[in-house]
Amino acid sequence: MGESAQRPRAPQLKIRQTENGVAIAVRLTPKAARDAVEGIEEFGGDTVLKARVRAVPENGKANAALEALIAKWLDVPRSTVSVIQGAKARIKIVAIDGSAIGLSALVATRLTEFLKSDS
Repeated sequence: MGESAQRPRAPQLKIRQTENGVAIAVRLTPKAARDAVEGIEEFGGDTVLKARVRAVPENGKANAALEALIAKWLDVPRSTVSVIQGAKARIKIVAIDGSAIGLSALVATRLTEFLKSDS
């Protein structure tokens, strides 16, 4: 009848506020052809940020590359980004120090850019 088709809602990345800023879950693929943040995806029942780095997962090299990548993606100082959980796992929790409100808005803005490019 007059039923309009609704678009399925895009999954939303959970941005957790911390004492010093925010934390986000990231699914990291090391040994990739390029360093890139590639959007979000469902993984293990959670919505995570997808990222890939050229670095190998040895001696913390991939984690350091991820920290540098997130800092560049958000245009924040490298010293404010750190892997706080999952150092040897594919899913990592990355903390970004700063204003939780400002960083949450910044992450949301960057993710909106992915959604626009998918349309």
